[in-house]
Amino acid sequence: MSKLFSQLSIKDITFKNRIVTSPMCMYSAENGYATDWHLVHYGTRAIGGAGTVLLEATAVIPEGRISTGDLGIWSDKHIPGLKRIANFIKESGSVPGIQIAHSGRKGSYKVSGADSRLLETEEEGGWEVSGPSAIPFSEGALTPRELDIEEIKEIRNNFKEAAARAAASGFEVLEIHSAHGYLLHSFLSPVSNKRNDQYGGSLKNRARLLFEIVSDVQEVWPENLPLAVRISATDWIDDGWDLESSLWLSEELASRGVDIIDVSSGGSSPDAKIPVGPAYQLPLAKSIKEKVGDNIAVGTVGMITNAAQAETILLNQDADFIFLGRELLRNPYFPLNAARELRADIQVPKQYERAFPIKKSVV
Repeated sequence: MSKLFSQLSIKDITFKNRIVTSPMCMYSAENGYATDWHLVHYGTRAIGGAGTVLLEATAVIPEGRISTGDLGIWSDKHIPGLKRIANFIKESGSVPGIQIAHSGRKGSYKVSGADSRLLETEEEGGWEVSGPSAIPFSEGALTPRELDIEEIKEIRNNFKEAAARAAASGFEVLEIHSAHGYLLHSFLSPVSNKRNDQYGGSLKNRARLLFEIVSDVQEVWPENLPLAVRISATDWIDDGWDLESSLWLSEELASRGVDIIDVSSGGSSPDAKIPVGPAYQLPLAKSIKEKVGDNIAVGTVGMITNAAQAETILLNQDADFIFLGRELLRNPYFPLNAARELRADIQVPKQYERAFPIKKSVV
């Protein structure tokens, strides 16, 4: 039996396989609203056999978008479009999930082909960005407003309300985005957090906002459904957030009832030296898996491009889930091809049986 196509149950959800469509911004929303494009995009990955389909970073407030094309979940009006997608994913045999996010200091962009650019003023359609400290991400980027305590409380409530809307939309996995230099990661990282209050300084203080949001979300997210957190396990720069900090954080998240930790890296500094290559982030996930054991499920992501590679990761017990990004953009039917290659006995969509003669489908 292929490990990649083995089931895994977390709370009341049984994942039919270990393949997850990794959250990837598509920059194709209209005022935060999902469109037919999103339905086709995410629906195709579900039909293609991914066990879980996680929607992209979905902003908890308009100012929490990366760009004007980001999905939003700051209004009840967003629910119908998101629910349509979640329902189709589930009807296609996959688990529907969504990532909720706040861009922090890395926002206010227009993303539209050759016209992609920073929006520096409200007149251009941009907005004020914010963060733990008034430190821009890079030269030429907007300088964020340092959030005060009342604004932090408001952002906590934004995440809580977004989680409630995600549940109302029919999603069965919720992921909190705390990676890639966006707001929650910017609080964790000493590169971007120079505060002197209860949200800065010590490791515990820098993690306080993430822990509070986890607790806030748990008040409204159904207890029987998995909760995930995406982290950047290292900033890849000296004196930044590092693996040792992530090992501590992972144990803390497990003790606080988080079910899945999605291990990525980088994003806090343009000066990072990232050793990109096949499965380059796997050593980070492996270290975390060795630390947390079975207390929390671990996902790995980053240049995993073939079935044998994914199977080996799981057989070695280096991770529990394989998150695929660009490979599923190139080939949304990667899971069906992988099942054939690994001789896994799976159910193929009846419409595609002629192309993937693995097992006779049940209508």
